[in-house]
Amino acid sequence: MNKRRPYHHRNLKQALLEASLELIREIGPGAFTLREVARRAGVSHNAPYRHFRNKEALLAAVAAEGFERLTKAMTQAAESTTGALDRLRLSGRGYVKFALSHPQHFAVMFDAPWRFGSYPEARAAGERAFGTLVRCIKECQAEGYLPKGNWKPLALFAWAMVHGISKLALSGRLPFSEAAQVLQFTDLATAALKVGMANMADSFPRESAG
Repeated sequence: MNKRRPYHHRNLKQALLEASLELIREIGPGAFTLREVARRAGVSHNAPYRHFRNKEALLAAVAAEGFERLTKAMTQAAESTTGALDRLRLSGRGYVKFALSHPQHFAVMFDAPWRFGSYPEARAAGERAFGTLVRCIKECQAEGYLPKGNWKPLALFAWAMVHGISKLALSGRLPFSEAAQVLQFTDLATAALKVGMANMADSFPRESAG
């Protein structure tokens, strides 16, 4: 048996989050149990229920933490430069860099079998992360780099690109594996993205009325 780690009640939640990330790295976000998380954290099997009513609630907390870190990564990257277009490019780079640095969080945020809308904290954290991208898109529109009007298809286009690069990189499907190469490719893709969004905006699907 694992020797139980000493902990104070105030940091039990973080200890459980860290233990869950260790387990996710080994077996993925869908297969573990709260009992195994407790064992990894070195606490009793009932201890997780002080903070999480079930495994899904724990995954939601991991996702919320991940979205907060993603927002910070995108914001810090964008703030390192001036000019809307560079901020958009660097926020996309920050997205991919986060995914490469935090693959367990990324898996839970987008692949775990939990209902996103059932957990307000996780939902709000996800909306803040998406809002970071939206602000960059709107700044590009205001400065004339992107067509004015509906920002949603532009934001979805940008998100789909960096998310796709992240997923391909994490699954080993790109023809290069070094993080620096992936980020360099992200920069090239973002440059092409700007041209595509500027020239194809009228072709984006319109929102349904319903």
